[in-house]
Amino acid sequence: MQMPLDLARTTLALGFLVYASWSDSKTREVSNTVWMVFAPLAFVLTFFEVYVYQFSQLPLYGVCFGFTALFAIVIFYAGGFGGADAKALMCLALVLPFYPVSLLSPLFGGVSPISKALFPFSVFSNSVLMAALMTLVMLGYNVLWRARTKGKLFEGEYQNGSLGRKILILITGYKVSVQKLKDKWHVYPLEDASEDSESNFKRRLVTVPKDEGRDAIVARLDEAVKTGKIQDRIWATPGLPFLIFITAGLIVALFFGDIVWILISRALA
Repeated sequence: MQMPLDLARTTLALGFLVYASWSDSKTREVSNTVWMVFAPLAFVLTFFEVYVYQFSQLPLYGVCFGFTALFAIVIFYAGGFGGADAKALMCLALVLPFYPVSLLSPLFGGVSPISKALFPFSVFSNSVLMAALMTLVMLGYNVLWRARTKGKLFEGEYQNGSLGRKILILITGYKVSVQKLKDKWHVYPLEDASEDSESNFKRRLVTVPKDEGRDAIVARLDEAVKTGKIQDRIWATPGLPFLIFITAGLIVALFFGDIVWILISRALA
């Protein structure tokens, strides 16, 4: 009986997180109804299974949810991720507080001690790792673009910019046309253009893009391109929602294991 319950909880987690990721990628919003349905179903299934089959772990279930909720709230208020990401982690703590050992076994390294007691933290560490790997993908894309087009990655006033800022732009963004910025609302500009009171044109890199003011920035860049002040190749970032990485982190944790734990264990072996 425990295996069907583990299957139900795992399917529930994957189903809701895949839907939430899809919604977040399309609209940058996830309805609270998703979490209002997900959370009680998750709690009922998990509480029943733990109470019937693993009663001694009932306090650990509460500890797992408490730690995960506290962690998610702190990261949210620190600006590390959005409200939907925090709710996803808390719901994950309700539905899969421990690795479902009766259902699956990771392909690499077995079930880590963290996954046995605080499975959402294994999912989160996998998520952060995969988000970090995306920076290598972006860097590789920019290197290939430079080799293919022979164009300059940084021109004009950007050539004198700090090395740290250039690296940050290279690993988080790529060059697009202004029209693509206008068409793709989920692509955020990583630069801005403006004129001061004396009509002196200024162009600067924006390393932390925000929803607020995006359309105004795109309009200024569009005007600068039309007047010939800048070329029609603007640094931008796709701004992938972290929910996508949380979902991917869950899949990796279920089938492959706690990647960060595996890497640390093998490094110290």
